Amino acid sequence: MDERQLTILRELGELGSVSAVAEALRVTPSAISQQLRLLQRSMPVALTERDGRRVVLTEAGQALARAAIEVETALARARHTVTDFAEQPDGEVSLAAFHSAASAFFPLLLRGLAGPGVPRLALADEDVAQDRFPALTRDYDLVLAHRLEHGPPWPRTVTVSTLLREPLDVALPTGHPLASKTLLLPHDVADQPWITVHDGFPLLSTIEAIASVANRRLAIAHRINDFAVAAEAVAAGGGLALMPRWTAREHPDLVLRPLGAVHARRHIDILHRPERTARRAVRTVLAELHHAAAQIQGEDTQG
Repeated sequence: MDERQLTILRELGELGSVSAVAEALRVTPSAISQQLRLLQRSMPVALTERDGRRVVLTEAGQALARAAIEVETALARARHTVTDFAEQPDGEVSLAAFHSAASAFFPLLLRGLAGPGVPRLALADEDVAQDRFPALTRDYDLVLAHRLEHGPPWPRTVTVSTLLREPLDVALPTGHPLASKTLLLPHDVADQPWITVHDGFPLLSTIEAIASVANRRLAIAHRINDFAVAAEAVAAGGGLALMPRWTAREHPDLVLRPLGAVHARRHIDILHRPERTARRAVRTVLAELHHAAAQIQGEDTQG
């Protein structure tokens, strides 16, 4: 049996005829009769009987019709519970982000969503290889992920919106001879030691592109994923590094210079499962993330 069949049985008990039920439910009498036959097949006793030209409920049918009222009441209560949950403005929203995005976005979110009547944030840092970001959507409502502009797209199993298309610049110590240039090309930096990320992380393919355009293998001195740590290593003379223009923290002993002749840009995307945005609280956080992205990019423009 299903909810529709129980509704028909209940209406038959109240209205007294198949034609009246069909009119009330705005379907044909044959459709009502078909559903009653399907319901009867799952029952060990007769639910309806003939009373002249009418079909009426037996005692068993009347008992099931009364139970149908309880079922419909419980289902309605369940729907209201789900609706209330979905529309709850201050529900908890879990959000994961890789390190540099967490550093840039988390403070803005916490300030922007402070006070009563707003979502309760549950924040986490997740620094994983690019192909592992989609799997995080099982555990979090929203996931901030990064990929290079020319990199493979995210799988269709997740919904994606882009927050930033962020340039990647070359970070150098302030006193470095190349710091006087306004634009760096691959042949300018190919003979320098490099600080880059571990295998499987998006920035590595830009390093490989620099090597390809310069037609030489780059010397990788250090493998550091955290941009804040990498910045300290660059400032100490450990080598050059690629740094995101907007989301990496400024360092007094570093300068950033744009890189030409290669695609040096990354996407910061929001990944989530489609059903997550049925909740009002998740939609609120999603909107706040876009607002924060505009602030981050705007601060750079104003600077």
